[in-house]
Amino acid sequence: MLIGTSVIEKVFLDYEEPSRPLYLHLVLAAGLIEETIFFGIPFYVFGNNFVVLAGGIIWAMIHILNTDTFEISALAFANWLFVIPSLFFSLRTWISGKGWFAILTHSIWNGIFFALSCVSGQTFCMITSPEGDAHGIINSMILSGGLLSLTYLLYRRKQNKEL
Repeated sequence: MLIGTSVIEKVFLDYEEPSRPLYLHLVLAAGLIEETIFFGIPFYVFGNNFVVLAGGIIWAMIHILNTDTFEISALAFANWLFVIPSLFFSLRTWISGKGWFAILTHSIWNGIFFALSCVSGQTFCMITSPEGDAHGIINSMILSGGLLSLTYLLYRRKQNKEL
C-alpha cells in the first residue's frame, strides 16, 4: 500500500491513509464473503462475464470507503489501488471455473496482510470483537457458510445444465 499512498500524496498534499481496527474473524471471512457476493453468485446466476466484471468493479470501489469519513481527501485511495490487481485475478479465476481457488487465495491473502499490518504496527488489530462476545464471530460464520452453500448450489445447477 506504500506505493498507492505515495501516488495519492502527490494529488492530495495533506493525505493520510485512514486506519480502522481489523478483526481476525472479519478479515478471514471477507475473502469468502466478497468472492461469493461479487464474483461467484453473479457468475453462476447470470453466466455473463460482463456481469462478473461489474460485480468486481463494485467490490473494488467499496474498498475506497474503508474510512470513518466521506471527505474526498480522507477516502482510502491507497487501499483502492491495492485491490485493483486482485479484481483482475478474481475475475479471471472465476471465469476459468476455478472460483474456489479465488476464495482460498483471497482468504490467505487477507490473513497474510492482517498479520503483516498487525506486526508492523500499521494497523490496530484484534482477535475478537470489541465487545468480547461471540456474536460477531458466529454471525460471520453463518453468513460465510450460507454464501458458500448458495454458491455451491448454483455451481451444481450450472454443472447439471451442461450435462
